Amino acid sequence: MPFARLATATTPTCHLGLGLAAIARPGYINLGRDEDLGANRSVEALRARTHELLDAAYFQGVRYFDVARSYGRSEEFLADWLTRNPGVDDVVIGSKWGYTYTADWTTDAERHEVKDHGVGTYDRQRAETAELLGDRLDLYQIHSVTPDSPALTDKELHARLAEAAAQGTTIGFSTSGPAQADAIRTALAVTVDGEPLFRTVQSTYNALETSAAPALAEAHDAGLTVIVKEGMANGRLAGPHAPGALKAVAQETSLGCDAVALALVLRQPWAGVVLSGAATAGQLASNLHAAVVDLDDDQLARLAGLAEEPQAYWGRRGQLPWH
Repeated sequence: MPFARLATATTPTCHLGLGLAAIARPGYINLGRDEDLGANRSVEALRARTHELLDAAYFQGVRYFDVARSYGRSEEFLADWLTRNPGVDDVVIGSKWGYTYTADWTTDAERHEVKDHGVGTYDRQRAETAELLGDRLDLYQIHSVTPDSPALTDKELHARLAEAAAQGTTIGFSTSGPAQADAIRTALAVTVDGEPLFRTVQSTYNALETSAAPALAEAHDAGLTVIVKEGMANGRLAGPHAPGALKAVAQETSLGCDAVALALVLRQPWAGVVLSGAATAGQLASNLHAAVVDLDDDQLARLAGLAEEPQAYWGRRGQLPWH
């Protein structure tokens, strides 16, 4: 598995990755994007911002980069950066298929992305990803699997994915919604010719949404690499919006709310890679301080009290506007 490169890395930040969901398209649901990105969100402006973030992340020891077909031009921006940095050969690249970006580089589209887990979408998007990333793609994930996703039962799709795996691409899946644990456990049972199909799982886990933890532990025990997304709860755990308990612990550690929130995820024994969704180099630097945060039992107990019921958490997330 390509993640062996991360397992043997020695930098403190090697288990923090950078996801480009918030920076490679003009509109997203993260809180505070107006302040982060300003008014100029042209393709070239966001390309330059993305390259700045990738430069900063790589310099500070980050070695996993996460994109998706639906993250605007994330694959294109990352491919450009890789071309400009031919000596960078020690990073792991993951992308996702299953959503099509439909916002046409606007922030007020009626629909920003359309979900389809069918074989036809896989074939089309796999070709699009291959055109941009070629053999630099290490991991290809089904985007946002839920328990009712046809991707969990489609044998033709499973055969296509197994073929890609045989050719050297690691196959994984991501999850979303209040039933993440059910989706994870169902995916763990998917096999092709008696062998497990999926080698990674990417799920939402943070101080407010902890419900997937037992299933993620099971996935880890089964040999999957666990990637954690939305550790900042789409900005709800960032300084200006953070709940009081998190602000208090951050003050005690003399670090940001973001560093504490991500440190809480990093300390989970099943967490292989924890994604930063930073939109600026300053946010990224602050996020990466998570690697040195040390939380005591009292602080952990106070942070544990922030967890919400999954239905409530995902209901609120679904109401976040696209900025």
